[in-house]
Amino acid sequence: MASAANSAACSLAVPPPFDGKPLPRQSSAHAVGLPSLRPTPHLASPSRLQIREAWKTAAYNCRRVAGKFIRKATGETTATVEITTAAAAAATTTTTTAEFADQLPELSDFVRKIQESWDKLEDKYTVSALAFAGIIGLWTAGGAVSAIDRLPLVPGALELVGIGYTGWFVYKNLLLESDRKSLIAKVKSLYSDIIGSSE
Repeated sequence: MASAANSAACSLAVPPPFDGKPLPRQSSAHAVGLPSLRPTPHLASPSRLQIREAWKTAAYNCRRVAGKFIRKATGETTATVEITTAAAAAATTTTTTAEFADQLPELSDFVRKIQESWDKLEDKYTVSALAFAGIIGLWTAGGAVSAIDRLPLVPGALELVGIGYTGWFVYKNLLLESDRKSLIAKVKSLYSDIIGSSE
């Protein structure tokens, strides 16, 4: 009985081949696998230069085929197509130059003003050093602010302090007309102290 059940299980597990002949029985139960394949040969990947050259060649061939197609479709000769292409490129260049020429006077005035103000300076090294120190100071302040911002409760407390000071400043300097006039006078006097007299 066990052999009949075993043969029935084997016949159900292994389908018969297409020609209808049953497969020969294997004497031992072992795993059947695929035959091992030969290793693939090492294929070198193309370099960037080879890829770039391939793209250039493909682009050239596409332009050449497109030119032939246009010539056949329109019945034009090669010289006419090249002249038309050159005229279109010149028109595009002229449009771009015209747009740039419209912006050129504003740009040249801005550059001229900066150059005149730089030429008026007596101590260029001091101004350059102050500008460099200002950039370093802004970079340091940005780092300090980002470090403070990562602390747990400090950013919220600083926001409250800022809101409170803004409210106090508005109450003290902007609420009444007399306070606004005195604030404007303070700002003007501070500006004249910093800039100096123009006489």
